[in-house]
Amino acid sequence: MKNPLDSLGQTILAGVVIAVILALLANALHIDANWWAFFFRWLHVLSAVMWIGLLWYFNFVQAVNMPKVPADQRPTIIKHILPDALFWFRWAALSTVVTGLILAWLNNYIGNALALGFLADVPKDRAIGIGMWLGLIMAFNVWFIIWPNQQKVMGLVEVPADQRPKAARMAGVTSRFNTMLSVPMLYFMVSAQNIF
Repeated sequence: MKNPLDSLGQTILAGVVIAVILALLANALHIDANWWAFFFRWLHVLSAVMWIGLLWYFNFVQAVNMPKVPADQRPTIIKHILPDALFWFRWAALSTVVTGLILAWLNNYIGNALALGFLADVPKDRAIGIGMWLGLIMAFNVWFIIWPNQQKVMGLVEVPADQRPKAARMAGVTSRFNTMLSVPMLYFMVSAQNIF
């Protein structure tokens, strides 16, 4: 029998199966409106862990260590690791936004949160709204600044050679900007669930 840990897809599937079995054993699988809201919160958190985890990997590990990698080995990272990492990075960003908006809709606070709590004076909605807007700005940056510039760096979009360093700089600075925004974004997302 093949070990499911030898395949990423099978590993994730095994994780889902274990979650379902444990939920059944713990009698925590009551499928109703509250469960669906929880389910989308769970998907939102899973997506966000992937997104912010990769964002922090890029900034805390890859960006600070690339200058230490011998110049002749850098193309290997750009050709083989970066495309996969950016694939998961941008789709995790989109999944985080979509599941977060669905969650806000299911819990009936989407309008007030997006209006930063000004439609009804609800501090929790204001807090989650600030987190939502920071997340939306960050997702915009991923799809419309970081990804187009990284395509130039990786050679997926042809540009003159002198534009690649400029594209790398723009992608790097925007990624660093998103790292900065991730700190208050996470504060407001978590505070909405724990302070109010």
